[in-house]
Amino acid sequence: MKTTASANLQPLTVAWLALVALTLISPALGRWFHGADGLPLLVAAIVWIKGWLVARHFIEARLAHPFIARVLACFIAFAPLALVLTAFYGRQLAGWASL
Repeated sequence: MKTTASANLQPLTVAWLALVALTLISPALGRWFHGADGLPLLVAAIVWIKGWLVARHFIEARLAHPFIARVLACFIAFAPLALVLTAFYGRQLAGWASL
């Protein structure tokens, strides 16, 4: 059974408020955890959550064909993964990418 888009704006409002809250709290978290080893993981988690919220509520990925939904999920996971790899293995990645 395929679900259809809803005219109810409450989930969109909650998602938008969550996006705003994550955006506003991010600089504070960066200041509090400045230099902490786990900060890249926290940033990556926030980026992933924000991407997931946008895809689920505004792009409505859950209504897309399963192949498109999987491609979108991989695309959303790419940026946080790249952030973590760059944070922990940036020197090695730069060495591989240099000519």
